[in-house]
Amino acid sequence: MGMTPTHLAFMMLINLIWGFALVAAKVSIGHFPPLLFAALRFLLIVAVLFPFLKIHKGQMKEVIIISLCAGPIGFGFFFAGLAISDASVVAVASQLGVPFSAIMSVIFLKEQVFWKRWLGITLSFAGVMVISFDPTVFRYIDGLLLVVCSALVSSVGTIYQRQIRHVGVFELQAWVATVAAPLMLLGSLVFESHQITVIQTASLLQWSGIFYVAFASSLVGHAGIFYLLQRYEVTQTAPLTLLAPIFTVFFAATLLGETLTQRMIVGALIALTGVLIVSIRQKRIVDTGP
Repeated sequence: MGMTPTHLAFMMLINLIWGFALVAAKVSIGHFPPLLFAALRFLLIVAVLFPFLKIHKGQMKEVIIISLCAGPIGFGFFFAGLAISDASVVAVASQLGVPFSAIMSVIFLKEQVFWKRWLGITLSFAGVMVISFDPTVFRYIDGLLLVVCSALVSSVGTIYQRQIRHVGVFELQAWVATVAAPLMLLGSLVFESHQITVIQTASLLQWSGIFYVAFASSLVGHAGIFYLLQRYEVTQTAPLTLLAPIFTVFFAATLLGETLTQRMIVGALIALTGVLIVSIRQKRIVDTGP
């Protein structure tokens, strides 16, 4: 089944939200250490979604696996890699989640992926690599491997999200936050310091990044992806998320004053071509039927 125009528009909104999230988070992470930042993000989500928290008999194993992948394990690997890597390395490695998800969906979910969709996925990923790739990447091989692990863990979570049934969008997000918040807070207490001082001295602008990432990125973005994964194949939804780093480049150039290079423009065009191929392939399925 192809993605409807309404759901495609919703996917574009999710990418816009995620594209701006890195810019918003940059404001906060300059003050908050990363594990504390993540812990506060999830604590805010718990505070809002706690009424949605309920036991799903027979599915709690899957719910907990998704929560661990989307929360402390995925974020743990990601922040550990970010701490010892260049940002461009992280940008490349984190996008490996798309081909990982596609391959796992073929193996475990028996989804069929024909050459046109593989071409679209490949072009999308290649475009992001052109934008982000730094020739010095192998100087950060340890960090690269950690971020690759994060992408792999997130892909496992995506496969479980595709399979789970009768669990509401906000119910799952409530569990992700409930599992992640205490573990991220524990990680902050072990590896970071001066948490109370940092919280007390944070400005409203520095808090705004945490609120944005909690309520826009998680409650709209991540919840929206779960909603779409319940309706479409992983190989339809995952490639479209590669638009997020394109928007990040745009926002960074316009809002943070970062340079928009020829490489960024070429990479964006390649990635958008790949996304267009995936979208056209979906539309053709809708038009022609089985």
